[in-house]
Amino acid sequence: MRIAKPKILAVLALAASGFLAAPARAQEATEILMPDQSAEQAKEFIRQAVQALGGSAYLHVNDATCIGRLGQFGHNGDLTGYEKFIDYSKLPDKDRNENLPKRNIIEVLNGDKGWALDRGGVADVAEDTVSQFQEDQKVDIDNILRNRWKEPNVTLRYLGPDVVDLKEANWIEFVDPDNRSVRIAFAKFTHLPIRKNVVTRDPSTHLRTDVTEYYTNYQPIAGVTTPYQITRERNGHKVYQVFFDDCKYNTNPADSLFTKESLEARWAQVGKSYIKKQEKQKAKDAKEAQNSGSDSDKDNDKN
Repeated sequence: MRIAKPKILAVLALAASGFLAAPARAQEATEILMPDQSAEQAKEFIRQAVQALGGSAYLHVNDATCIGRLGQFGHNGDLTGYEKFIDYSKLPDKDRNENLPKRNIIEVLNGDKGWALDRGGVADVAEDTVSQFQEDQKVDIDNILRNRWKEPNVTLRYLGPDVVDLKEANWIEFVDPDNRSVRIAFAKFTHLPIRKNVVTRDPSTHLRTDVTEYYTNYQPIAGVTTPYQITRERNGHKVYQVFFDDCKYNTNPADSLFTKESLEARWAQVGKSYIKKQEKQKAKDAKEAQNSGSDSDKDNDKN
């Protein structure tokens, strides 16, 4: 067992407290390496990560079906929701998320379109939901590691070593032609990605948004090394935590699963029972109101 020296322990304590960050260390790498050298070093860390994530098996993932639990948090850090779900995703831009076990709350996103099923039936999702989905795809860590880093006119930089989540790590930066900047930290010894940071600015308000994702509890699934826990923060506040129970790759879900028609078919199954429950509840409420009114009349007659 490797025993840390006091100096290393002090560095770890600072990292745990949040005093060390990638930008502070970036100067070390850029001062030493020329741009071409920095880019090549970043590419090497990406290649190592791809191998650690499963190599060919990771690169040839076409779809994923995952069951898990989602915890959502409010601005004050309180847990606002906790639910079980099943998620179907099909590359490059299809996703379907259903609540379990009832499967009566479903959201489908397919390219530039999206629909949702809830207790009111089936409707189009808001435009900003679709826009955010498309934006998320462009900065998705798997999309970057599998494909986007090879695109023309992208910039890759090695930002230098750091201590991230109590692990020795190396940071790289990916910048696309639209100036999206994504920083990824790879664990030094496993080469697995452990953190991703995306900084954007609102085009109208110019306010900065800092979104960070943490990847932990990696498990081998069909040759693909998969993070079974993902935590997202926005501007330092926790947004959600995902805990996966099981994932399956390349099951080839039908394209029809990612359509509005599939939700309408599901509504035909679950909607009738929900409407009946609503009607029963309305009748019950009306009866209780009537009984309450009768009791009031009786009291008035006595007076």
